[in-house]
Amino acid sequence: MASHRGGRRVDRSRGLFGKAWGDSGQDSGQDSGQDQGHGQGHGHGHGPVPDLQVGRGARRAVIGLLVVVLLGVGVGLVTLWPDGGKVDKLAHSLSFAAKGTTFPHATIIKVNRCPAGKTSAQDGCGSLTVKPDDGPRTKVSVSPDVLDSGLGAGDRVQLQRNPGEPATYSFFRVDRGGAMWGIVALFAVVVIAVARARGLLALVGLAVGGVVIGGWILPGLLSGYDPVLVAVVGSAAILYAVLYLAHGFSLRTSAALLGTLGGLGITALLGLASVRLTHLSGVADEGGTILTSLAGNLSFQGLMTATIVVAGLGVLNDVTITQASAVWELRAAAPEQSRMRLWAGAMRIGRDHIASTIYTIVFAYTGTALMTLLVIQLYDRPILDLLGTEQLAEEIVRSLVSGIGLVLAVPLTTAIATLTVPAPSRR
Repeated sequence: MASHRGGRRVDRSRGLFGKAWGDSGQDSGQDSGQDQGHGQGHGHGHGPVPDLQVGRGARRAVIGLLVVVLLGVGVGLVTLWPDGGKVDKLAHSLSFAAKGTTFPHATIIKVNRCPAGKTSAQDGCGSLTVKPDDGPRTKVSVSPDVLDSGLGAGDRVQLQRNPGEPATYSFFRVDRGGAMWGIVALFAVVVIAVARARGLLALVGLAVGGVVIGGWILPGLLSGYDPVLVAVVGSAAILYAVLYLAHGFSLRTSAALLGTLGGLGITALLGLASVRLTHLSGVADEGGTILTSLAGNLSFQGLMTATIVVAGLGVLNDVTITQASAVWELRAAAPEQSRMRLWAGAMRIGRDHIASTIYTIVFAYTGTALMTLLVIQLYDRPILDLLGTEQLAEEIVRSLVSGIGLVLAVPLTTAIATLTVPAPSRR
């Protein structure tokens, strides 16, 4: 039954899954009554999600579709369960170093930099004097870029101890464990301090995503299953966890999830077509070459499509939850507005979001490929010829396909949310 509170209509019918699947805005796991809504536009708003009286038909349609998809995801997870024996066999098929090699840690005693005009090869400089944890003080040569990274006495490094009589040491890497964990801790603290309970749940969702990728998607790929199916099923499982953990169990979140799953399917289909149309092999670097020799049963074109699917998860989630929230807010502000005008108003918000998110995608990929772009500037070949090489073409196709899936997810999610909210009220 519906009652009135503070001038708003509140749906008190529990429906198929009870109030948790309703639309009252009291998302589970969030701060009750505080910062539970999304504002219009790109950012998140303040205050509770509007209470709207949603019909049982719309609720059951959305929930029914999501249950069907969830059952399909469950079947996929079981059917494509990784072959542990095959994965373990492949995991031990690549030797990182010669038998008997160890990787002890050491403390830097002195940094031996080269004077101006001299090189390490000619003058014996360009090295670190270190004290390994398992042996006597020694000197190891390092490249100039390592010396220029700001290392000093007392810093920690990891060495490679080569077997022999006597054993010899070489530089392996800088020990960055403490600094890296510090940055991780700072990230978590900032997210929780600003976003509070919602930020904490978002971090939990991120951890769940990491477990699915590391514990199911990667082993599933190594087991020889179809990479696109593995990526779609694993990504869908991640979306169910991430959206409901971060935004709570509500019909608004369910509408966003349905739109996100639709965008995921569009991205996968476009990825398959684009990879085949551009004749990308999926082998663009040393890692791909290694996989071709050790995991020959892996479809590398399919793997390329899988990278497109997984890469689009974050931006899809961003735009769909914003669009669903925008529709909810607009309906609360204008209960008499027709569904067509409601959709048009939400799409005006969506277009702004699309523009800013497209920049995010393109500049994110540009930043990761900045060194490659610098090298391109040095070649004496036309830029269009170089952009058609395997390595750069992969990044371009990945960016464009992710962008198309993102753009199409906006009107799809807006339409789903518009059909979900209550019909226009009469004055």
